[in-house]
Amino acid sequence: MLYYLFDYLEKNYDFIGAGVFKFISFRAVISLLMALVIAMIYGTTFIKLLQKKQIGESIRDLGLDGQVQKAGTPTMGGLIIISCILIPVLLFTRLQNVYIILLIVSTVWMGFIGWLDDYIKVFKKNKEGLPGKLKIVGQVGLGLIVGLTLYYNDNVLVREFLVEDSGPRIERMADGSIYNDVQFQDVKSTATTIPFVKNHEFDYHEISNWIGMDITPIIYVLVVIFIV
Repeated sequence: MLYYLFDYLEKNYDFIGAGVFKFISFRAVISLLMALVIAMIYGTTFIKLLQKKQIGESIRDLGLDGQVQKAGTPTMGGLIIISCILIPVLLFTRLQNVYIILLIVSTVWMGFIGWLDDYIKVFKKNKEGLPGKLKIVGQVGLGLIVGLTLYYNDNVLVREFLVEDSGPRIERMADGSIYNDVQFQDVKSTATTIPFVKNHEFDYHEISNWIGMDITPIIYVLVVIFIV
């Protein structure tokens, strides 16, 4: 939100210093510092509040050594982590960016599953929490949303180096300046960085070529679901 405010101030009123918000590095550092402040100041207060309200972990009797020590540990602490993520993101990012949208949706979605699990344990006095099947359904649903968006959205691109004989390119930078001889291009691709393969890069479309039929979307989405 602040990104758009300072962008407006710079364009319409030539506000001094507003242009610094165009740089990702600056916004990343500010976001990091804000996340630390939220965690250190408000996190401690929130934990004390949970302890005061006696909102603690219920422990299943599994016969394990030391498990009793966990009893009473404040639960719902994930709200602190979610706050440290969402507040800086909402303040300092370009909210129309598809990656930012996926980040927000994923964080809220998974946070809700965790909150519901804790709510059932604490307030419904059910030590089992949210049934495992429902957790899997929720995570698979999120995987479908993320996978299909990454595959079909035209704004999700992979940066690749230009071939040597393609010649130089001209690119307009964020500050309006022109940069010549850019040696890369942004393309729609199903390639991803992965360890233990040649050049640390793998293209899911190669599996379709090996099978002999185009099932790249299915493979790609299934991998995303597995990762989620």
